[in-house]
Amino acid sequence: MKFYPEAWDRFRDGVPEAERDGDLLAAYARLMENPDRAVREKAAADWLAWEDAVISDEPNGTPGMYSDREVDAQIAFVRICAHFFSNDAWLEDDQLLRNADRLAGIPAVLIHGRHDMGSPVQTAWELAKAWPDARLQIIEDSGRGGGKSMQAAIWKAIEDFKPR
Repeated sequence: MKFYPEAWDRFRDGVPEAERDGDLLAAYARLMENPDRAVREKAAADWLAWEDAVISDEPNGTPGMYSDREVDAQIAFVRICAHFFSNDAWLEDDQLLRNADRLAGIPAVLIHGRHDMGSPVQTAWELAKAWPDARLQIIEDSGRGGGKSMQAAIWKAIEDFKPR
């Protein structure tokens, strides 16, 4: 919202005000369950236009990164995201951070793009500090869209976890 207020307004306005009920994500989730395919397609297009705006200035961000997908893939992606986010990922506020100590003994590599505008690196930073056996790797030339450096980091982490 801070960096793309016009795109946020378009995203918000993709849901009629009367249907928002104070919860925009839940309203999108309801739109994605609408029996009218045209309603689902429009809601998916509005959601993905927001996603595209957020990554537009990221390194490796490309125009239409989300909206250039085939229509059924767009609908599936937005339906999953809207359902997941409208339910707060089935977590209480700060639940993961509060209980990160329970992950002690479970190694992890958290890989996050420095320029991810939708999910700021601060969240990954806080989780890495709270998770005793996690290591955070911040990819300097990436955002949400990833790129070759992020792919290399993911493959390296996978290799590092392979049994020897």
